[in-house]
Amino acid sequence: MKNYKKILLTALMASPLLFNGCTKLDENVYDQLVTDNFYNNKNEVLSAVLRPYTHANAWVTPSGQDGWWRPAELSGDQLAWPTKGRHGEDGGKWKRLHYHTWLSDDGPLNNAWSLMYWGMGLCNDPIENLEKRSLSQMGITQTEKDEYIAELKLFRAFHYLKLMDLFGNIPVVTQVGIPAKPATLKRAEVFAFIEKEIKENIDKAPPLSRNMIGRMTQAGAYAMLVELYLNAEVWTGTARWDDCIAAADKLISNAGGGQNGAMALDPNIIDQFKPDNDLSKEVIFSIAYEFRLAVFEPSWTGEFYHFQQDQIYGGARNGNDGIVLIPGVFTKYENADLRKRGWLLEGPMIRFDNGQPALAKGGNEYSEQQIVFVDNIRKNKTGSTVSNMSEGEENSGVRFNKYKLGNQLPGIVNGVPVPANVNYNCTDWNIYRLTWVYFAKAEALMRKNSGTATTEAVNLINATKSRAFSTADWATRAYTTATLTLDELLEERGREFIFEGFRRDDLIRFGKFHTGTWWDHQPSAAFRTLYPIPQVQRTLNINLDQNDGYN
Repeated sequence: MKNYKKILLTALMASPLLFNGCTKLDENVYDQLVTDNFYNNKNEVLSAVLRPYTHANAWVTPSGQDGWWRPAELSGDQLAWPTKGRHGEDGGKWKRLHYHTWLSDDGPLNNAWSLMYWGMGLCNDPIENLEKRSLSQMGITQTEKDEYIAELKLFRAFHYLKLMDLFGNIPVVTQVGIPAKPATLKRAEVFAFIEKEIKENIDKAPPLSRNMIGRMTQAGAYAMLVELYLNAEVWTGTARWDDCIAAADKLISNAGGGQNGAMALDPNIIDQFKPDNDLSKEVIFSIAYEFRLAVFEPSWTGEFYHFQQDQIYGGARNGNDGIVLIPGVFTKYENADLRKRGWLLEGPMIRFDNGQPALAKGGNEYSEQQIVFVDNIRKNKTGSTVSNMSEGEENSGVRFNKYKLGNQLPGIVNGVPVPANVNYNCTDWNIYRLTWVYFAKAEALMRKNSGTATTEAVNLINATKSRAFSTADWATRAYTTATLTLDELLEERGREFIFEGFRRDDLIRFGKFHTGTWWDHQPSAAFRTLYPIPQVQRTLNINLDQNDGYN
């Protein structure tokens, strides 16, 4: 069992009202754990420290809520949520993300802002309370106190990094409710605050270890620095390629440690995404889940799963038949690429548990017929040739299969008996993994070299991509300094990090976000590289300035 998840369960048991009160903002005081009566032992302290992580499930992963992930991915050239028959229209909000026609009063953007600032506040609150209380009252040591505060400040910096990513110019608040109406800071000022917070706390935070799975550590802080410096030219106007390389080297050379011994690339493409991916050597920071004891389960199934995904996987999880690959993305993977069939679902679906056809249910277009995912978005049942965000049906689009939940019950797969997976529904969602750091360093090396690949950059990408091919197939697929161009690096980033939340940033950094043309999408105005400050937030806080280009 995951040590972090043991701690999480203990914290939730110690403080059920604190956890469940996340959405009960109108409770009477006698129904809540008042701050003055809390922080009286280590379990209570831990529950406060861990609370922001449970909340992050809602805003940083594909969670079924309008958090950071949806605007980070659905505005790019890989994923979309098209209307499928009578499902998914949702007021046109997914189409506006795809077409880059979002509005300043769009609900998904306001919800992303609110969720991320709420999560930031859940970091500020325990920081304040830990700083003002004595060790004897809390039952912890000075070292533990210092590590908790550093961890929370780093996680707060992570919230601000993602807010800055989407909205650019934002307010920075380090105390709950003070000031009540904070003013907007320029993106470069927010960048400087985040960088300072990380550098001041990185050495005080605990190293990555089994006990810190799912929590912010020194390794997670270095990964944040890599992300900051990789995007520094976009976010501040000044390139920081040498700093990006230096931060990446801290992780590649194993500074900050590994959660399972030495940090290293996993030997295959599956270990980072399977139900026991807490054993992966390359995961740096993740949202950790524990279904068996804490009933804290992955929530991304709603985004990606078919209405009857249980007919495919044989488990108990279904979804909204929502997000699919944009037509043509599937073909960017060679047939010999193990990621193509290992991470994606296309064609007739066979039940994983018994090898029988997976049948659609529920009275949609293909009810009682075999589910067949197709690489197009059109009404195939009527023979239509029209393909756009409005013309889908329940089978439209290649689907997500990157993260595995495991099998809930024993079954037969390809004629071989398979026992139930003890880690069913416990798969962690990775935020940073070592493969991403390899790619970041390679890109920084190429940018420094006028866009031309160096031998070191080629070796970094080949070390990760080689896992996607058999030994025989890899011999003709390895990159050289001539074949690894910046355009090819962007394509390979797309193949490797699909679904992981980086595509919008990649397209912006490569100058192809607002200028790009892809399926059912035309170029947009340059100001669309930033989202608008949500109008409801500007109504609540008159000190918030709107981003250029928006009303």
